[in-house]
Amino acid sequence: MTEPVRRRTHARELCLQYLYMYEIQPDTAPAELDSFIKDHTKANRDRKGRIVISEFARRLCVGVVENRKQIDNWIVGIARNWPIERMAHLDRNVLRLGVYELVYGDADAPPKVVINEAIELAKRFSTAQSGSFVNGILDRVRMLVAEARSNGIVHPLPPERLEIGGSGAQTKSKIQADFTDDPFEVIPDVNEDSDDGMHKY
Repeated sequence: MTEPVRRRTHARELCLQYLYMYEIQPDTAPAELDSFIKDHTKANRDRKGRIVISEFARRLCVGVVENRKQIDNWIVGIARNWPIERMAHLDRNVLRLGVYELVYGDADAPPKVVINEAIELAKRFSTAQSGSFVNGILDRVRMLVAEARSNGIVHPLPPERLEIGGSGAQTKSKIQADFTDDPFEVIPDVNEDSDDGMHKY
């Protein structure tokens, strides 16, 4: 018997599937999120694991959609020769998920774990070259976020352009996100105390 897929890995896979659906049906996908997650987790006999997967997957899906404009600004700010619309559907959604976790996600998920998970998703669901592409962009995001936070910037803005250096100053971004779009209700807090070890990442 193969080792069970880690709970958060499964949740990330569900989020990637949902983000693909959201691109195709942006008007109806938000209303279908809960049923989508339920349908894709109901076969899991581990009730505690099912709850953890469902809650984490929902939090990822909602987080990516609510912050998508800023997330896309991060991606195009780093992949300057690759407009977001030119990227493969799966590649850009793997990147959106990875950027969300690195910039907005839980502090308890190590950045390298987040990046490795994104690489595996890209390699599994996209092309042979996608893993390297995703790795290059997300590792740059990781470095920019780490430098910004080391200089006291808790919520760094996406590039155009992050000027982080000896002075610790960040230039004001010309990119302004529109946070008025909120197709989801308030996200409940997730309690994952029961998900120990690497499963919590």
